[in-house]
Amino acid sequence: MAKQLLLCVLVIFGLALTSKATVYTVGDNSGWDISTDLDTWAKDKRFVVGDILAFQFSSYHSVNEVTKQSYEGCNTTNVLQSSSNGNTSFPLNTPGDRYFVCGNKLHCLGGMKLHVQVEENQGALSPAGAPESGAALPTSPSSKSGNPSVVVPSSAVLVHGGIRVDSLVLGFVVFVASTMC
Repeated sequence: MAKQLLLCVLVIFGLALTSKATVYTVGDNSGWDISTDLDTWAKDKRFVVGDILAFQFSSYHSVNEVTKQSYEGCNTTNVLQSSSNGNTSFPLNTPGDRYFVCGNKLHCLGGMKLHVQVEENQGALSPAGAPESGAALPTSPSSKSGNPSVVVPSSAVLVHGGIRVDSLVLGFVVFVASTMC
C-alpha cells in the first residue's frame, strides 16, 4: 500500500510540475514600443493556454485587445479590453487568435500591434488562479520612463495572492490522488 501511494504521489508530482505557465514580456527588453519589431518577437514563440502576455510601456502608449477586423484596420475605438497603466498582463485562457494594438492609431499603423495564436496546452494541466486581465505582476525598477518591469521568478511560476500557483496545483492533485489511491 505504501509503495502504491508513493508511486501515485510521484506521478502526480511530475504532472503538477508541467503545469507552469510561461510569462512572456512582449517585446522583451524593448517592451511594447513603436521601435520594437513585434512580428519578429512573436515569430519564434509558441503560446499555449495558461501563458500570460505581460505588456510594459511608457505613458505615451496603451494596449487594447481588439477583434481581427479592428486589428487589421487599426481601429482603436472598438476594443475588447484596454489598459494604459504601463504594466499590464493578459492571460491566454482559451485557444485561438488574440489581437492587440496600441491605443494611438498612428502607432498601430506604424506596426505597434501584435497577433498571437494560442494553442491548446497538450499534456499539461492549466495553471489555477491566473491573474485577471490588467492585474499587476511582481515588479522592480526599470529603465523605461520610470515604469516598472515584470519580474518573472526563475522557476516561471505565477504568484497569485501571495500563494505560489504550483503549490496550489500540487496540493490539490496530492489531495485528489490520496482520496483515489
